[in-house]
Amino acid sequence: MKIGKETIPKTSISTSNADTIIVRGKNLSTELIGKTSFVDYFHLLVTGNAPTPAASAILNATLVAIAEHGLVPSVQASRMTLAAAPEVFQGAVAAGILGCGSVILGASETAGRLFWEIRERAGAAKNYHEAAREVATEYRNARIPIPGYGHPLHKEGDARVKALFDVAVVEGIDLSFVHIAQALENVLPEVTGKKLLLNVSAAIPAVLLGIGFPLRALKGVPILARTAGLIAHLAEELEQPIGFALSYQATREVQYAGSTPEDFIPSH
Repeated sequence: MKIGKETIPKTSISTSNADTIIVRGKNLSTELIGKTSFVDYFHLLVTGNAPTPAASAILNATLVAIAEHGLVPSVQASRMTLAAAPEVFQGAVAAGILGCGSVILGASETAGRLFWEIRERAGAAKNYHEAAREVATEYRNARIPIPGYGHPLHKEGDARVKALFDVAVVEGIDLSFVHIAQALENVLPEVTGKKLLLNVSAAIPAVLLGIGFPLRALKGVPILARTAGLIAHLAEELEQPIGFALSYQATREVQYAGSTPEDFIPSH
C-alpha cells in the first residue's frame, strides 16, 4: 500500500561512500570538522545553507537563552528518571524532551505561527498594530491562549527578551517579526484586559524568523538548547542525586482527595 507522494526514499542531507561522508554538499572531514561551529553546522543541517554572521549570532543567542531554566517539570522528570534507572542516560534525556509541548519549550513554535499569521493579515500596508488586534481578538473569542506572553515569575518583563532584541538590532537583521511581537504586546491589555508582556518564548521566534529560519523547524531550537541543559542536570544528578528527593517532596505534599474504607488510617 502506497502512503504519501514518494515511492523512493530521498534525502538532501547526507550521503557517503567508503572514503567520504558528504553533509549538505560538503565533505564532513575536510570542510566541516574543525572548520565550523556546532551552531553553524546546525543551521547548515536544517536549512541547507551556511548562516551569515548575523544569522549565526542570532541562532547562538537563542540557544544560550533557553538552554537552562532550573528545575522545571521536564528537568525534574529527567532527573527522577535517571535516579530510577541510572544506567539509561539517554532515556533520562528523552524523558525531559518528551515534555516539550505547548506550555514548556513548544510555545516558540506556536508564537512563531501567530506572528506569521499577523504578518500575512497586515499585508503590504504593514499595519502590524491593527492586524495584531484583529488576530488577538479572534484568539480571545475562540478561547485560544496567546503563546509567548506573560510569565509566572517575570511579571514586569523577561530580561532575555531585551537581550535577544538587542542582538537583533546590533546584527542588523530583518526586525519585522520583532515589531509584530511588540505590536501584539501593545494591544493585549486592550483585548484581554491583562498586562501580558513578551517572554523568551515569543522573543525566540521573533528573531529567528528575522534571519529566515524556517517556521517548521522553530520547535527544534528550544529542544536542541534544552538538551544541553538536561545533560548538565543529569551529569550533576550522577554526582549529587536529588531525583528521589524531588519524588519524596511530591509524595510529602500530595493530598489524597478520593474515598477510603471506614477503617483506613492514613500514614500522614
